[in-house]
Amino acid sequence: MSTSTPAPSLPTPGRPLRILYADDMKELRELISIVLGRDGHTVETFPNGSVALDRVTAAPQAYDLVITDHHMPEMNGLEFVRRLREQSYPGKVMVFSSEISPLVQEKYRQLAVDRILPKPIFPSQLRASLRELYAAPSPAA
Repeated sequence: MSTSTPAPSLPTPGRPLRILYADDMKELRELISIVLGRDGHTVETFPNGSVALDRVTAAPQAYDLVITDHHMPEMNGLEFVRRLREQSYPGKVMVFSSEISPLVQEKYRQLAVDRILPKPIFPSQLRASLRELYAAPSPAA
């Protein structure tokens, strides 16, 4: 007998994450907060990289993941990530962008960004990326 039951809806990486999200679009900050909040994560949002950097600087251990848009006023995503890395931020970093050149993508890679996702961001795509980023390492055979 073959039964098809859907996979249980567990928090994406197996545990709730503390996430900082910087994006100048208020609607996107609200949407991401709702989507990730429903999965059990705590999300703090900021309108640009400058204020987000101030928050991370004040409490670098407070976040498991920083998500940033690339195109923002005051401090764009690339500068924000560069400054995070200069401070040795210990968590993972994800970048959202509607359009970035291969040169800018390479600069993000050099800054050890964990994931670059193209906008528009779909909840299923975001959840899949979180599962991959926080998957438990497989035991050595």
